[in-house]
Amino acid sequence: MLLEHINEPKDLKSLSIAQLEQLAGEIRTFLIEKLSATGGHLAPNLGVVELTLALHYLFDSPKDKFIFDVGHQSYVHKILTGRRDQFDTLRKYKGLCGFIKRAESPHDVWEAGHSSTSLSAAMGMALARDLKGEKNKVVAIIGDGALTGGMALEALNHIGHEKKNLMVILNDNEMSIAPNVGALHHYLGKIRTDRHYQKAKEELNQFLNKIPAIGGRLAKTAERLKDSLKYLLVSGILFEQFGFTYFGPVDGHDLNQLTELIDQASRVPGPVLVHVITIKGKGYSPAEADSFKWHGVSTPYKIESGQMLKVVGPPMYTEVFSDALMELAENDERIVAVTPAMPGGSGLLKFAQRFPDRMIDVGIAEQHAATMCAALAMEGLKPVFAVYSTFLQRAYDQVVHDICRQNTNVVFAIDRAGFVGGDGETHQGVYDMAFMRHIPNMVLMMPKDENELRRMMKTAIDYDDGPIAVRYPRINGLGVPIDEEMTPIPIGTWEVVREGESAVIAAIGPMIPVAEEAAELLKREGLNVRVVNARFVKPLDEEMLHRIADEGLPMLVLEEGAELGGLGSAVMEFYSLHRRDGAHVRIMGVPDIFVEHGSVKEQRQEVGLTAEHVATELSTLLPRVRKRVTGQV
Repeated sequence: MLLEHINEPKDLKSLSIAQLEQLAGEIRTFLIEKLSATGGHLAPNLGVVELTLALHYLFDSPKDKFIFDVGHQSYVHKILTGRRDQFDTLRKYKGLCGFIKRAESPHDVWEAGHSSTSLSAAMGMALARDLKGEKNKVVAIIGDGALTGGMALEALNHIGHEKKNLMVILNDNEMSIAPNVGALHHYLGKIRTDRHYQKAKEELNQFLNKIPAIGGRLAKTAERLKDSLKYLLVSGILFEQFGFTYFGPVDGHDLNQLTELIDQASRVPGPVLVHVITIKGKGYSPAEADSFKWHGVSTPYKIESGQMLKVVGPPMYTEVFSDALMELAENDERIVAVTPAMPGGSGLLKFAQRFPDRMIDVGIAEQHAATMCAALAMEGLKPVFAVYSTFLQRAYDQVVHDICRQNTNVVFAIDRAGFVGGDGETHQGVYDMAFMRHIPNMVLMMPKDENELRRMMKTAIDYDDGPIAVRYPRINGLGVPIDEEMTPIPIGTWEVVREGESAVIAAIGPMIPVAEEAAELLKREGLNVRVVNARFVKPLDEEMLHRIADEGLPMLVLEEGAELGGLGSAVMEFYSLHRRDGAHVRIMGVPDIFVEHGSVKEQRQEVGLTAEHVATELSTLLPRVRKRVTGQV
């Protein structure tokens, strides 16, 4: 096998194209076998095997900079840069990251779990190179889905204006995670299907080159003729109008064509764009047949059949949200679902089938989606913006300026709230409570179980006094009984789920079972701890908070979110505002660090969000509180 002899990119340099083709097959077999056990982003990586081989074959990494847009398509790059033997640890705790990770290798130069950043990063690195007087290449690899992001278009505009030497590889597989949408996607389709432009341009160039000493007006006429040909054969010539020299499209699985065209493009001064056509899931028939399903694999699968081994248990919170929204939409024609390119991940595929006219997928465009939701609400509709917590970060200005400031009736369905497991630090949903709760007019809540999620969806749809958000985690529900009828929850009310008079644990969402377990541990020590479902982050249950302070009970606030600015901060701010100086509050949440990949259980263990840690923290808090109350030193 060739693969076992490839430990760094320079090992590719002596191989023939035929050997590179053999190596491509071995890499695909390796990925299919390894990911059948570990899970990970299979289809995207199967689609870029030849492309990644071509780049490392032609260029000199890490001197030449490869910038992957969303590093989930970097597995082949990791294999070729000395990390093949670590793939058994992919996405596992302290193991190989599923995205680009600078700490892993000098070949990893830019980290990204969110799309559309690569072109801006490439521009920055090209500018730095020129300012330092260096000569390296800068290559950005971006998918056609990511190109729909506004940030990518902003960067295209700047790069074309500055005319810096850099290369953009457009990996065009007609997919991001779900099928792409939008005018730019259809424009690329026109280029893909036009086979006459490159041939005609080459023939014209050959003709012009045969004419001796073209100068003056003749040269200008020739240039105008070439431009007219572009407009005639490929409508728009978007990239060349941006200032790029366009190459392609080229078959991304033909190493002969691919290496020849990329090599040719690398010799052209200024910004160049190489349009590469690839097949997502290439080489594995189940993934080719359904690249959406095989984009990210979270469960083991049988290689021969492609059968995924399902885990039996209660439904995921995403599924519960989906079913609740469907039920509510049957009786409320105002409801419109909006997603930024995540209809499957957000559980909206069934909604799209049932209500195709009320399902809007805007592509990778969170900012646009948020502002559009505000306008939909102003016109009397009830937009439900289904978005991952990590991606909502990208629309913060629009949430403040367009939705909350105008007090529009937008419902936020915030998926993946809390730890997300193997996707790691770029996708953790631990910041939305902090950046949402301080915005005027916002209501923010999180359920303790799947039945309460259904009730919160009803609450959100019925609420017509401004924006309201319900956040829920990327885990299975608890398997609780489901009420036949969804009933709303009074805004700003908490509930006691376990009585006690020694202390209070105010927990939210998936931390409530942890709090109940901790209370059970403390009961063995003779302490009866009250557990409160602090389901509203905003507004708080002021009546209950005053009552707890009146009782003189110490409170531990438990949240799977950032400690800085989260629920615990809100409670302490409340007691400060009301001058309840005798209140005793301790916060346990996610500290001021980025928590890396691993299982959710391991991530909680790392930051101390376990029943054992909670019991220990509360047991140490109680003696200090007693000393303060009695005046002891």
